[in-house]
Amino acid sequence: MSKKKAVQRPQTEAERKSRVSKILRRLNQDYPDVECELVHTSAWELLVATILSAQCTDKRVNMVTPELFLAYPTPHDLAVADQSEIEELVKTTGFFRNKAKSIIGAAKGVTERFGGEVPSNMDDLLSLPGVARKTANVVLGTWYGKATGVVVDTHVARISARLDLTQATDPKKIEQDLMAILPKNRWILFSHQIIWHGRKVCLARKPRCVECSLLDLCYAPDKTA
Repeated sequence: MSKKKAVQRPQTEAERKSRVSKILRRLNQDYPDVECELVHTSAWELLVATILSAQCTDKRVNMVTPELFLAYPTPHDLAVADQSEIEELVKTTGFFRNKAKSIIGAAKGVTERFGGEVPSNMDDLLSLPGVARKTANVVLGTWYGKATGVVVDTHVARISARLDLTQATDPKKIEQDLMAILPKNRWILFSHQIIWHGRKVCLARKPRCVECSLLDLCYAPDKTA
């Protein structure tokens, strides 16, 4: 296939804002009602599922969590659990020793310092073992509806770079760049939409450019159309 034509980059601030608005409108058309795919019924279940989702698919996590939460339904139950038993339950998600340790540590923190309730603010969430900004943003945005930042996973990092919304590679800097150019009321939904787009269209190795509604706005000349 032929290379896709180079996209004319915006020259002014007004043109840049117009381009971002076009991207958001098209994402709304393609993914109007997308949500977090991690199955959960509480902030605690979402926190655990998000920890498990590191370097793992949501589909796989959703296969693991029902048995985990059946055996250990509360933060207190996990706080006093034997790590080897948790490791066995979450083994198929990868990095299971670190994940089991983080889950137990987070459970102890939630139980001992927050009365068994998952904190609803960034600083307290970040004080829990295994919780970085990505996990905290998922919990705050998805469960509490708080736009504290932009969730940056591999899909968001990859597609934001292809769209030239950031030139950074560090997740914290990527998040800062996205927060600077996106309306705050779109921070939560944007992440969900880009994650879905990354799974269905803008794949890592063989992106389906001909199917992409953002093709004429994309700055990735190395990708085939």
